[in-house]
Amino acid sequence: MRNIPFFPYPQLFTGDEDALLEVMRGVCRRGAYILQKECAEFEQAIARFLGVRHVMAVANGTDAMVIGFKAAGIGPGDEVILPSHTYIATAAAVQWVGATPVLADCGSDHMLDPLDIEHRITPRTRAIMPVQINGRTCDMDAIGAIARKHGLLLCEDAAQALGSRFGGQAAGTFGAFGTFSFYPAKLLGAFGDAGAVVTNDDQVAARIRLLRDHGRNQEGKVVAWGLNSRLDNLQAAVLLHKFGSFGPDLERRRAIAARYQQRLGGLPQLALPPAPGADTRHHDVYQNYEIEAECRDALREHLAARGVRTIIQWAGTPVHQFKELGFSVTLPRTDRLFERCLLLPMNTALDDADVDYICDAIGSFYAGT
Repeated sequence: MRNIPFFPYPQLFTGDEDALLEVMRGVCRRGAYILQKECAEFEQAIARFLGVRHVMAVANGTDAMVIGFKAAGIGPGDEVILPSHTYIATAAAVQWVGATPVLADCGSDHMLDPLDIEHRITPRTRAIMPVQINGRTCDMDAIGAIARKHGLLLCEDAAQALGSRFGGQAAGTFGAFGTFSFYPAKLLGAFGDAGAVVTNDDQVAARIRLLRDHGRNQEGKVVAWGLNSRLDNLQAAVLLHKFGSFGPDLERRRAIAARYQQRLGGLPQLALPPAPGADTRHHDVYQNYEIEAECRDALREHLAARGVRTIIQWAGTPVHQFKELGFSVTLPRTDRLFERCLLLPMNTALDDADVDYICDAIGSFYAGT
């Protein structure tokens, strides 16, 4: 029996241990810990990759959203529309700048449904925050048209979508700002928390740089209230090193997704993500492989008994189901999704034999039901 973890955290280090140790020694020997050249080089590399003017590395993906909202002028009295199928951090970032998160339903691809946005717009709505989830970008043509029609900002949570594109444009680059997370299990992962805010707006970028570093300008003078949210240079150096293999890593994820599609696409009990190349507008990079499954909980038990670990995203709770936070909206498609969804292992440590083992185990479950 194989043992296939959902995500092999130790392999982030052990898979490239010698090179990573040399990177970390280089930083530590120089005492280059905060906002040093590795951080600047990492920001420049991500900016070139995304085709965006400004990248500001910060301490984590949640701070990235809070700082982005503050820099874009979102605050008390404002409403921001976002999907319920997201991590609580997306809604929390809205809350922490004094605005109100307004939750919307998802479509068949598990993304924010443009058809569910417009009737949630009120005179207080200032922004729409599409969440580019699972390595896929939302239908930004439709969402952008709604934002332009109503004079709203677009602010993207692209934590799971570095390298994803819609219509050839990179996730995170469609609006006032976009944010990314480099949490260890993300597409590009650090050895702890890390994030970034990206923008093409020079004024927004200038405010973000002040906000992440105690309100200090380039001369070190405090000119505004700010936070302490600078990406540690040690993490930046690790990310810069790992970014060197990022292109092949994304292609491996797409190959794994294609193999899942080939092996599981004929099972009527499953609904799979769109296959690579299924829609020429989308270039998906498969941060996660989120499926819908009949008898979901029994399937998870069957897989676990065979050494295959799965999870349900957000510990099985979309944001609107956190009643303790005051939400009362009814979102039937999201509710139905969370009765059926689970994440299969999706990471570059998987080989083809692992994927086939997972698919065989799924096939044996439905053969016996």
